[in-house]
Amino acid sequence: MHRFANPTRFLRLADAILPWSIAATVLALAAGLVWALVFSPADYQQGDTVRIMYLHVPAAWMGLFAYTAMAVASAVALIWKHPLADLAAKASAPVGACFTFLCLVTGSLWGKPMWGTWWVWDARLTSMLILLFLYLGYMALQGAFDDPQRGQKAAAVLALVGFVNVPIIKFSVDWWNTLHQPASVVKMGGPAIDPAMLVPLLVMTIGFKAYYVTLLLLRIKAEVADAKIRALRLTEIHG
Repeated sequence: MHRFANPTRFLRLADAILPWSIAATVLALAAGLVWALVFSPADYQQGDTVRIMYLHVPAAWMGLFAYTAMAVASAVALIWKHPLADLAAKASAPVGACFTFLCLVTGSLWGKPMWGTWWVWDARLTSMLILLFLYLGYMALQGAFDDPQRGQKAAAVLALVGFVNVPIIKFSVDWWNTLHQPASVVKMGGPAIDPAMLVPLLVMTIGFKAYYVTLLLLRIKAEVADAKIRALRLTEIHG
């Protein structure tokens, strides 16, 4: 991976990927939304309220995926000092925080008609809220030091420590008695959801994943450009 530490090489790779990720985002989200809102059936118990699932579930998956990517990038930065790993972790944090926030909001909208309340201190909901706080704490730590490198290192340590929350979120419905329904897609024995709902859900997930890749690459490119500008300014000052 160190061959991509060269910013010029990385930018070429990013420019090659971006048109495809943007196209995948637009096509998958457009197809997924139409499929989910128009053609997928209503649930026999929840009615049309179940359509919140097509935003809620992909957002939850992406909140976990983005934090995992952030933790992996932080580990690479701490262990191997990969120069782009810090930028990747930094770029992933706000995107993952937005996915997590969307998950919590749509979950509340879904929970009100199903549970009769906007919020309960359920194990899955509480651990997901902690994930949002971890994202916010990571971003806050980055700017909490005069030395940006110290801030990035402290944030990376928090990302690694906080990763313990990811399996807690995943298995909370199995470990504790919660109101949140158990896994119905990724489970032993195969999905317990009808294909008429599963397919548009997976299409929406592909759209969310492509959107994440697009934003991640754009944000890393912006960070690389900002680093070049700072280096030029330092050269001018000391030159």
